[in-house]
Amino acid sequence: MEAGGGAVAAAGGVLYAHSRSEVSGVRHTLEDHLRHSAALARCFGEVFGAGELAEYLALVHDAGKGACAWQAGLRAAEARGGRGKVGVPHKHAGTVLAAEHTTLACAAVVFGHHGGLPDRERLRDELHKAGPGGPEGARVREAIEAVKRIVPEICRSSRIDLPGWLLDLPEKEQRLGLDLLVRMLFSCVVDADYLDTAAHFDGTTARAGQPAEMAALVERYETRRKQYLAHRKPSPMDALRQSVYERAVAAAAGEPGVYVLQVPTGGAKTMAAGGFALHHAARHAKRRVVVAVPFISITEQNAAVYRDLLDPEDGDDGPAVVLEHHSAVDLDADETTSGEPAGERHEELRQRSRMAKLAAENWDAPFVVTTTVRLFESLFSHRPSQTRRLHNLAGSVIVLDEVQALPDRLLAPILSGLRGLVDHFGVTVLLASATQPSFWDLSPWKGLERRAIIDDPAALFDSLRRVTYEWRTGPDVTLESIAREAAAHPHVLTVVETTRDAARFHRHLEAAGASGTVLHLSTRMTAAHRREVIAAIRELLRRGEPVQVVSTSLIEAGVDIDFPRVYRAWAPPESLQQAAGRCNRDKRLLSGTVIIFDPVDGGRPRSTQYLAAVQAGDQFFGPKPLADPDDLDALHAYYRRRYAYQQAGGPESGMGAHIQKLRSLLDFPQVDREFQMIEDHHGVPVVVIRNEQDREQIEDAVTQLRDPLRPCGPQVLRRLQRHTASLPKREADAALRRGLAIPVTGDLLLWYGAYHEQRGLDPDEVEDPAAYGVV
Repeated sequence: MEAGGGAVAAAGGVLYAHSRSEVSGVRHTLEDHLRHSAALARCFGEVFGAGELAEYLALVHDAGKGACAWQAGLRAAEARGGRGKVGVPHKHAGTVLAAEHTTLACAAVVFGHHGGLPDRERLRDELHKAGPGGPEGARVREAIEAVKRIVPEICRSSRIDLPGWLLDLPEKEQRLGLDLLVRMLFSCVVDADYLDTAAHFDGTTARAGQPAEMAALVERYETRRKQYLAHRKPSPMDALRQSVYERAVAAAAGEPGVYVLQVPTGGAKTMAAGGFALHHAARHAKRRVVVAVPFISITEQNAAVYRDLLDPEDGDDGPAVVLEHHSAVDLDADETTSGEPAGERHEELRQRSRMAKLAAENWDAPFVVTTTVRLFESLFSHRPSQTRRLHNLAGSVIVLDEVQALPDRLLAPILSGLRGLVDHFGVTVLLASATQPSFWDLSPWKGLERRAIIDDPAALFDSLRRVTYEWRTGPDVTLESIAREAAAHPHVLTVVETTRDAARFHRHLEAAGASGTVLHLSTRMTAAHRREVIAAIRELLRRGEPVQVVSTSLIEAGVDIDFPRVYRAWAPPESLQQAAGRCNRDKRLLSGTVIIFDPVDGGRPRSTQYLAAVQAGDQFFGPKPLADPDDLDALHAYYRRRYAYQQAGGPESGMGAHIQKLRSLLDFPQVDREFQMIEDHHGVPVVVIRNEQDREQIEDAVTQLRDPLRPCGPQVLRRLQRHTASLPKREADAALRRGLAIPVTGDLLLWYGAYHEQRGLDPDEVEDPAAYGVV
């Protein structure tokens, strides 16, 4: 053994994986950790036919901790009160074993289980270091020999084969299939490792979640849906909505695959999608339903609807069914970027970061409501905390609500990834949208069967048409002029393109002397604040009291409100139609009015996708003789033109084809860097203490996340979701420099600055840090 191993030998030769738990007072033995992690990983991997492979990779993932130097380092860290890291690499031994007994690609799973999946060149370099004569070679051999004495199965007589379906694919598809398989295996190992580690520190035992009784959930859903409809005020739309629901449930009996639910806004798509997903899951033994939506506001509303329909009622036994996950916290973010000093403080931050990753969400629930950002980052990230939940997509029903919001620049990998999940991992996908894109025109879905739930959507759209469009253009159209016009109407909604425009328009409405309550909605407000405002809007409309609302696009989909008059700033046609869905929603008027305006002082996104969408949309939609946004023939032609603009360099050239090439090379880090659902990382999550009664709960959660000695599970971040708003990254960085916020963990911040009671983190409010006692 290496020098320094005597302290380990004196302890009776017991090898440990983790330091003492403050709860149980015992250390985590390495044998227990490897065996328990392996058992969990096998359970996860068996869902997609790779249980043995996942089990072995988990069994060897921490084999390097068998080295005397690592064991000595663990005890030294304990002697420092648990602060700082062990300081001895431990990934190489398991990586060598995985390469020998599985494949080089699978060895990446073991090497990356802390820092992230490596690329092939890095992996080969690290294996070279671990070989005979390499700087890690002696320690690797020592660790393997030590662990082999307690877990002899780490050394096998034969290699573990890859799944047969992968080897049967054509070469090009095989490379992409291998990429997806490695990601799934990585997720199994990371989740198993995190669960077993968190259980040790909590003094409990890690267990895989039990399969949901989908038939019982279907029965509960149907019963409560009928109760909900019985208490809802009747609407002229009810018969048509019931027809949509019945067709969705009937389609659920079909074989797994890709389904399309194209229903006009206001057609009760949320309930129909949930009904399809649950009935299909019960019919085909799917493990869970995952509903992914583009906007946090829809996540909040849909989760509330599904909780009412599925969660146990007060007094009932059983855990919650619906998990709402939209936390945007990047637990892998580098915490040293905020100017923290190096040395001991730096090591404390690293330890805090390692423990905070145990709080990453893993979607172990029967019914998950999340965002498309969270969904696809789990599919294309190389980082452990984000990829942890991926394996729970296997054997599931994925509902992509408002699918038109998927970014064009990433459609090639997104569609390819979804097809891989459907073809090889037992997934059914439902695409739900009033403005269904033409995905089958793109190569990743060529030849894929399209299963339509509504056979004739054009007829449905004709029967549901309930608004007329007006257009306001010209140099005299400004945010202020539209605000003056809107203020003259008692019930009006205005939707603008940016959070800054929303704050300014709100000021203009107040200045214009609007007669009713003036309300504001944007992601600069916390989730709880947004829910309060949406509830207030509904109550004011129910009582018939005047209310003028300005919102960003977060209100355009999934928010069930009904105004007689809606203003929408110029945008791509799918956004115009979504805004129209908030107008005369229940068809109680002969016709509602939707005004499309193009303000000369309005902000617009500057992305290539947005410019292509507006350019293509201007050719088909606008004042007569152009089409209205709900013309399906014009919409189909628009999508084809929009995609063509972005493929000038070849098929899918501007739609993520380069990411597909990186995937085929197994360049996991570069895929992660290139696959950014939100460009430039502009959204930073900020926890805000709005009300004093919430202070203790929030500060306790923040303290737990910041304390390297208090590892926690996903429930801590779940508690903070309702108190979290979003800031553009440049503003968040400025707030850190000025002392208006402090880092918590990853990229999560705690806000000390002003919070406007209506506009939240107002972009135009000038702040003095001294006013908050933080300078």
